[in-house]
Formats: sequence, structure tokens, C-alpha cells
Amino acid sequence: MDSWTLLLEGLSTAMQPQYLLFALLGVLIGTAVGVLPGIGPAMTVALLLPLTYTLDPTAALITFAGIYYGGMYGGSTTSTLLNTPGESASIVTAIEGNRMAKAGRGAAALATAAIGSFVAGTLATVGLTLLAPVLASFAVGLGPADYFALIVIAFITVGALIGSSVPRGMLSLGVGLFLGLIGTDLLSGQQRYTMGLLALSDGVDIVLVAVGLFAVGETLYIAARLRHGAVDVIPVARGWRSWMSREDWKRSWKPWLRGTAIGFPIGTIPAGGADVATFLSYATERRLSKHRAQFGRGAIEGVAGPESANNAAAAGALMPLLTLGLPTTATAAIILVAFQAYGLQPGPLLFETQPALVWALVASLYLGNVILIVLNLPLVGIWVKLLQIPRPSCWAACGCAGARRATSSSSPRRSRCRSAPIRRCERRVTRQDHGARGDILI
Repeated sequence: MDSWTLLLEGLSTAMQPQYLLFALLGVLIGTAVGVLPGIGPAMTVALLLPLTYTLDPTAALITFAGIYYGGMYGGSTTSTLLNTPGESASIVTAIEGNRMAKAGRGAAALATAAIGSFVAGTLATVGLTLLAPVLASFAVGLGPADYFALIVIAFITVGALIGSSVPRGMLSLGVGLFLGLIGTDLLSGQQRYTMGLLALSDGVDIVLVAVGLFAVGETLYIAARLRHGAVDVIPVARGWRSWMSREDWKRSWKPWLRGTAIGFPIGTIPAGGADVATFLSYATERRLSKHRAQFGRGAIEGVAGPESANNAAAAGALMPLLTLGLPTTATAAIILVAFQAYGLQPGPLLFETQPALVWALVASLYLGNVILIVLNLPLVGIWVKLLQIPRPSCWAACGCAGARRATSSSSPRRSRCRSAPIRRCERRVTRQDHGARGDILI
């Protein structure tokens, strides 16, 4: 049978009420953890893995796929509204999305992210259905020279993000390269620049770096500006008709397609992933846009393209996992563990021995995309209300969330030592005067 016939059979399985419920549950959980800075879908799937052992394999894998997709979208919410990436693939979204929010166009940024995620996720899943064996064999055939070329391309994109100061951009690149060298060498097993600290043997968590650069920096910046008098309140768009104008649609649809074309093949490559895809998409949009002067000031293309690449890369990451048993992301690695927990080994034989399971999982991706946009697009008007929360409460909560994420990567003893100050901080937040006028976070 051809792919479409098998997909229809899988769709009939995935549309059963119990599986639809698990898909909805996965998307809900994924969106929620994507919004929370620093948690991410990989950690969520790992935490929920023991709880799914009582479920049948189809229900568990559909739930994990929903968490994966929901987490990829949810990270854009805090990136846009609070300049705090929910996970590493949403770092690029914060560059333009937060500028749009500061200009009173947060609803447009969230809307283009939601629609772009739906378009890219659907098209990438079609690619997964049709091109899985072809692209997977191509990806596994890449050699060291190809990986080196990919890394060089990633470095070149830094040139598009440097802006007006080349020395500062190159200095940032050098600091990033140094942080990437910290940890244990994969080939020799020797530790590099760990200073004898066991916590650094696994390297520096990119999510910690992202939360530190964006959340902590933005919190300190806001705290400093509060000392200089009142801040202008930026109006929030009211009504769904005002979220995206005709001009926004015109400027978004091409980045949606280009982001899909970039993210899907990059997601299949072990050295790729959503992080590389989003930076490549941003660099592409900045070069091709007719509104280059708006980049860095709130260009909608800088949100539409990377968010599409993000979700397309998520579907691309499932291709080598299902056809070769090769995980290319942390979340895919956890899903691989879930397969093995049920006695299943992803690879070419999986399509022959468990076709019903595989195609039900693929069909659930289509349903998950529909659930994602139906669930999140109406919530755009609610999410933008975050911009009206009193600043002391909002940014103290962001600081506590980032601190808790930092302690979660530490040893249990260090976590206990640090949890007391964090709890005192949270108690101070609860004693804030919540009667203060809500204003926009800038």
C-alpha cells in the first residue's frame, strides 16, 4: 500500500475519542511548559515518561508528539511578550517579537507565530509522510565535511545578527564558542575548561544561557528604568480582526513557506536542529525582506520565518527517529526511550512490524496541528494581557522561574541551599501591592 492509504488507516485510528483526548492533553501540556521559561518539551517528556507506562504505546507516543509540537509553539509566547525565551529554539523570536510587543503589536506577533506554526507543521508532516525514506538516507550519508559546512553556515548567520557593531558581534561569537567548548570531549572523554567542577562536565546548558541573557537582563533593565518616573502605556490591540492587518498577511506568507523549506531538512540532520534552523531563517528573511530597516525594531518577517522553521524542524526531527532510530534532538532522544520502553526499536523494520502504530503517530501530527491552532489562536487576546500585569509582580515571578530552572540543573544539595532565598523572594512577590496600575512591559 502507498503512503496515503496507510496514512488514512492511521487517521482512522488517531481519530478515536481516546486518542484525540491524549493528543489534546499533549498539546495543552506542551503549550503550558513552552510558556514557562527554561523547562522545554524534552524535560516534560522525561518527567511524564514513567506516568505513561500504564498506557498503550499508541496513546503514549501520541501524547509525547503533542507535547513536542505544543512546546515548540509555546516558547514563542514569553519570547514575544516578556523577552524571555521559553526554550532555546525561541531565542530568535525574541529579537523581533518583543520589539513588536513594545510597539503595541504583540497580538500580531503571536498570531503570525500561531498561523506560521500551523502552516509549517502541516507542510512538514506532509513531507514526513512522502519523503521520509529519501531524506533520512540523505541525512545519514552526510560526512564530516558536510557537518563542518553546516557549522560554517551557522557561523555566517552571525554576520546577519551582528548589527552595527562588528567587534561586539564577533566578541559574542567568541564567548559562545568558548561556552560550547566547556564539558567532556565526545571522542577522547577528556574534560575541557571544567575547573574540576562536576556540574560543568556535561557542558553549559543553552537554556540557562538564554534565560540568563534574556530574562535576567530584561528584569534588571526594567528594574533600572522604574526609577526614572512613569512609563508610557502602549495600547493592546482589541478584537481578533485587528490582530493581523492585510499588510501583515502579505508580509508573512512567504516567510512561512521559506521557514518551512529551511527548517524541515535541517531538522533531519543530527548537527542541525531547530536552533540552527531558526537562525538560518532569520538571516534569510533579513536578507530578502523589502523592509530591512525594520529588522531590530519589530519586523513581522523576523517572527513568521523563525517560528515556521522551528515547527518544521520538529517534524523533520521525527523522520530519522522513525526511519533510522536516530534521534537528532533531546526530545527525540526521550521519545526513542519511550519506544524502547515498550519493546519497540525505531528503524526501517518498524514500518513493517508496527505499521498501525507508526501511521497513527504520523496522523496524530496532522490532528495536533489543528488542535494547536484552534487552541492557541483564540488565546492570543488573553496572552497579550500579560503586558498589563504590574511590573514588580511579573518580573519578580520571571526571576524566580529562572532561578528555579538554574537550581534544577544543580546537585540536590545546592538546590536545597538555594531554594530558601527563592522562596523568600516568592513570598515578597505575594505581598506586593497588586492594586497598582497595570502597564506595558518595555
